[in-house]
Amino acid sequence: MKINVTHIAKLANLPLSHEEKQKFEKQLEETLSYVENLKEIDTKDVEPTSQVTGLENVTREDAASPSLTQEEALSNTKSIHNGFVKVTAILEQ
Repeated sequence: MKINVTHIAKLANLPLSHEEKQKFEKQLEETLSYVENLKEIDTKDVEPTSQVTGLENVTREDAASPSLTQEEALSNTKSIHNGFVKVTAILEQ
């Protein structure tokens, strides 16, 4: 099976040397050959799965809780303007 590594590298915007192209072509051919071998495995009685841990919901409940007051939130800043943190501009007009 011949793989056009030059075309793949161009699509991925990857500059490759001649040696790298040869190396990757060989590696991709070996990978695709292995995948072809996997097609021969009988999976008729294997149930599809998207995960194997058995965990269903590992997120916490979304509950409202008290937050800082404006004064507390601004207490550690050096520069305040109209109730907000004042920072140096990073964008030019």
